[in-house]
Amino acid sequence: MSAPSDLPAPSDLPALPAPGRPMPDRDWVAEAVRRVEADANRSADTHLHVFPLPAEWGIDLYLKDESVHPTGSLKHRLARSLFLYALTSGWLGPDTPVIEASSGSTAVSEAYFARLLGLSFVAVMPACTSPEKIALIEFYGGRCHLVDDPRGIYAESHRLAEETGGHFMDQFTYAERATDWRGNNNIAESIFEQLRLERHPVPRWVVVGAGTGGTSATIGRYLRYRRHGTRLCVVDPDGSAFFEGWSRGDAGVTAVGSRIEGIGRPRVEPSFVPSVVDTMLRVPDAASVAAMRHLLGVTGQRAGGSTGTNLWGALTLVGRMRAAGERGSVVTLICDGGDRYAHTYYDDAWVAAQGLDLVPYARRLAAFTSTGTLESDDGR
Repeated sequence: MSAPSDLPAPSDLPALPAPGRPMPDRDWVAEAVRRVEADANRSADTHLHVFPLPAEWGIDLYLKDESVHPTGSLKHRLARSLFLYALTSGWLGPDTPVIEASSGSTAVSEAYFARLLGLSFVAVMPACTSPEKIALIEFYGGRCHLVDDPRGIYAESHRLAEETGGHFMDQFTYAERATDWRGNNNIAESIFEQLRLERHPVPRWVVVGAGTGGTSATIGRYLRYRRHGTRLCVVDPDGSAFFEGWSRGDAGVTAVGSRIEGIGRPRVEPSFVPSVVDTMLRVPDAASVAAMRHLLGVTGQRAGGSTGTNLWGALTLVGRMRAAGERGSVVTLICDGGDRYAHTYYDDAWVAAQGLDLVPYARRLAAFTSTGTLESDDGR
């Protein structure tokens, strides 16, 4: 009798401990969990900044600044959750090498936690990853294993884990389940607590990008669990598979991959949960870079390209709210600091070499408070 077709394939199931490998010592695991939890206890919550908009619009835009985490990005939350998940699942011991497939920031944060626990760490990364991120991974004691084809980072991570007897952390599979979406000071609960005394404490929209899909899954589930009317918008850069996969209802869609580090993927990742997403917006790369630079000019906040994608999407929704006569608030994220991108998004020569024309998008941003919209006739 054949197995039911809806059962997961063996390769989709969590790996069992290798034959003969002892289970991690419980005392070591307990101490490791304490160290990771202590790191969270030392870190104050991230700030919620106000982005300036005309007061008469009656719309408030907030940016939650995830760049102030100890490792400088939103991925610090994810790395902490992934390590706790792996520790409590019995996958890490005192001599277990940690392997991760990453476009940069997750690897920086995981290298930090691996060093905290005295574990070796290898980041399998696209060769195009910014040199600033590579330097940060190495600063925290990690080793960078670069591959030319971004689509090959998964298979190479599995190979290295098997070869070294290590554990492939696999953020793209476990991000959506490692974080407690019910609360426990996750990013969604933090946003609502910080908005509690604002004039629009329940936002109309939360805007995030999708890299693993873990942040959108956490926020989308939390909104439903707490019965908030807030809608979730996921913004997606050029070259990413998420938008097409969500639009078509097809998780098998593939793409070339994104130039905006940290978000956008060549495939629809297992941690992306499309059913919690209310709408998606495709954001051109030139718009993301222009918005990132606009943020610096307006607020003095130097952020990365994914923050530019978020800001473009958030301002697009603000424009739609204003056109509809709606009042309320919108929240998005500052994902990481701009110092990691001095040789890419902030480098005019690099931008020109990529064929990105920022001028039309910069003009729309500069005129936004007068026109009240970013969208052109084609909706972009």
